[in-house]
Amino acid sequence: MKKENHNQVALEVHDLTVAYHTRPVLWNIDFEIPPGKLVAIVGPNGAGKSTLLKSILGLLPLSSGWVKIFDNPYRKVRQKVGYVPQRGSVDWDFPTTAIDVVCMGRYGKIGWFRRPKKEDWEAAEKFLAQVEMEKFAHRQISQLSGGQQQRVFLARALAQEADIYFMDEPFAGVDAVTEKAIVRLLEELREQKKTVIVVHHDLQTVKEYFDWILLLNMRLIANGPTEEVYNEDNLRKTYGGRLAILSQAADEVAKGRL
Repeated sequence: MKKENHNQVALEVHDLTVAYHTRPVLWNIDFEIPPGKLVAIVGPNGAGKSTLLKSILGLLPLSSGWVKIFDNPYRKVRQKVGYVPQRGSVDWDFPTTAIDVVCMGRYGKIGWFRRPKKEDWEAAEKFLAQVEMEKFAHRQISQLSGGQQQRVFLARALAQEADIYFMDEPFAGVDAVTEKAIVRLLEELREQKKTVIVVHHDLQTVKEYFDWILLLNMRLIANGPTEEVYNEDNLRKTYGGRLAILSQAADEVAKGRL
């Protein structure tokens, strides 16, 4: 793929390798993502999708390689980055309300040891409304449904007012109403020229939701605009024998329906 001008690169990953106990999980990953794209990271279970996100954000050590976000190491642009982890990795029994969770997203701006000001609480209310959760602002997060919890965490990421967002399977296990709310949110972020990188598992919605795709199976299979990269040949390279389970989706791709 032709190298982009650095001024036009939101995320650059070079020669990234991650290993657990000397066993490579990701191997020699190289790619660039331009700004203002909705990006899907797609691949089978165990392909290293979540590991890729965590390694980009410095949550896992790299065995080799480097990552740049807007041409800088993550530590230098931390305030420009929003992150939505997998819902299953969060302690939802922690005694706090929805609006408190969202306000936590403001700490990068106000500092960890300062109290939120009036404008921070107003911003938290605004972002809760953006994900249609304003009525639940003072509800304990443990009392919310799975879809509602996910929307609260999306609002928390929005409260960071970042330029690039990383979301780890935000659609997993949510109801249809929440899925539609998430899609609307992603589209709004794209309209604001934000870059959103999403670990995604549903092949049937990739073309509908995303304009850029990264196909991964421990190694990078393909990276680029969805209309160029999302095809039967690349899906078979990504899923291998497991594509038999997804044969219907592959057939739809081949017919141009997906």
